[in-house]
Amino acid sequence: MLNERAQILLKTLVERYIHEGQPVGSRSLSRFSGLELSPATIRNVMADLEEMGLVMSPHTSAGRVPTAKGYRFFVDKLLVIKSLAESELIHLENQLLPDNPSRLVNMASQLLSELTHFAGIVVTPKRTGAVFRYIEFMALSEKRILLIIVTPEGDVQNRIIFTDVAYSQSALIEAGNFINQHYAGCTLDEIRSRVQKELKQLRQDMIGLMNAAIEAGGAAASENSEVVVLAGERKLLDTLDTSENLASLKNLFEIFERKTKLLQLLELSQHAHGVKIFIGGESDITPFDDFSVITAPYKTEGAVVGTVGVIGPRRMAYERVIPIVDITAKLLSSSLTQQ
Repeated sequence: MLNERAQILLKTLVERYIHEGQPVGSRSLSRFSGLELSPATIRNVMADLEEMGLVMSPHTSAGRVPTAKGYRFFVDKLLVIKSLAESELIHLENQLLPDNPSRLVNMASQLLSELTHFAGIVVTPKRTGAVFRYIEFMALSEKRILLIIVTPEGDVQNRIIFTDVAYSQSALIEAGNFINQHYAGCTLDEIRSRVQKELKQLRQDMIGLMNAAIEAGGAAASENSEVVVLAGERKLLDTLDTSENLASLKNLFEIFERKTKLLQLLELSQHAHGVKIFIGGESDITPFDDFSVITAPYKTEGAVVGTVGVIGPRRMAYERVIPIVDITAKLLSSSLTQQ
């Protein structure tokens, strides 16, 4: 437990670091905390906080920055949530009116990114009997192929498939045209059943590709029966010192491409009541150590069907981002229930 003086200094340190992005020294703490303390007293308190793992001194700097543990204490005990600006609330309400569910979840993801300047994410409701409108194959390397699936709603899903033999781009185009001509509008289960009967009609060198495409397509539609809609991931580049965080960003974008580990995290969020905050390694996804994830479940007719959220750096304005996520989830719930 921290005494009141230590809590005020920690709160001031976190707020100044979020605002300025630089290690916070004793002079700033004295100026902004409102406490009449000597520099020596402030340094002693900072030493205690550092020993508790709440702050740290980067490099040889005289100032300190909050640790993940410090952010967690700040969010749980010291944070004062700000009300959303009326203009932002009106903007959300006007954009999230009852409409096509697919458009709504895409709009929610874009709005989260637009208002926070971070990456907005939405896990969509579970789907059954998913069909596709269009499939395309693209050669990535000798035996690695990008499978692009476009749903009737216009959603685009990408999967990497591996084949035992190499295929030319012309062969891939031919395969895509064949699938689109014969199976567009079918569910993936229906395709699988029909392909089993029709594979003998195809050239032998196409069999492996067809099976791989069907299996990858099934994974794309039924992986936890959920889809992640993502917007604004590149905005994270503007929030970090990329020279120091290049490895973390690379790992993060790899996750955005796969989107599978995000589902593990967001699945937990669907069972939460209200806003849930993961700071750094709390998400159990290593590349997120430098980032925080703020999520909230959304509902249809009272039942939780998905999650909205924001991914940004640990040094984010939590008091502003939390209500944006919370209100977006509530507005999305209301619109989906009414449509």
